[in-house]
Amino acid sequence: MADTKESIVLLGDRLIRKKGYNAFSYADIAKELGIKNAAVHYHFPNKTDLGLAIIDYHLESLENFKKHTQELGPFQKINAFLGIYDHIKLDNKVCLVGAMATDWDTIEGVIQDKMKLFADSLLIWLRLVLQEGLDQKVFTFTASVETKALMIVTNMLAATQLARITGGTNFETVRGEVLKGLKA
Repeated sequence: MADTKESIVLLGDRLIRKKGYNAFSYADIAKELGIKNAAVHYHFPNKTDLGLAIIDYHLESLENFKKHTQELGPFQKINAFLGIYDHIKLDNKVCLVGAMATDWDTIEGVIQDKMKLFADSLLIWLRLVLQEGLDQKVFTFTASVETKALMIVTNMLAATQLARITGGTNFETVRGEVLKGLKA
């Protein structure tokens, strides 16, 4: 069982990715965890502190993912990356980037800065993997690696959001096309 602080972060993450950053309160967390509001405030004096902790959790998860996949080939790395979106879709969530982008104009500057760091870290890794795939002649796409990385992220981000609405096979179609597009 996770400690209270970790439980708050995990639940806050789930609530952001299900409802949005502005759509939940400490009362929601306290009620679901069966604790007092004061306990949430003890660990995270304000929502900005919690938001930053949630992004840090995702940054740490990204670093762990990169370490876990570093020995894989480029195609396997991309497939593992898309597997993250598979889980997001199965949980009927959206990715953190998509969830926070929706509330972008109303979130604090320090959270925006931390989200930019997360998005940049993700895109840098993806560009490196794409370049590795081109260098090894595993991938043959014609777009720049920067453009291809953006296309992959935006396609998967949109596919998880659209899947919540359509519930159909659109997600799987987009996922398949992302992989096919690496060998164009």
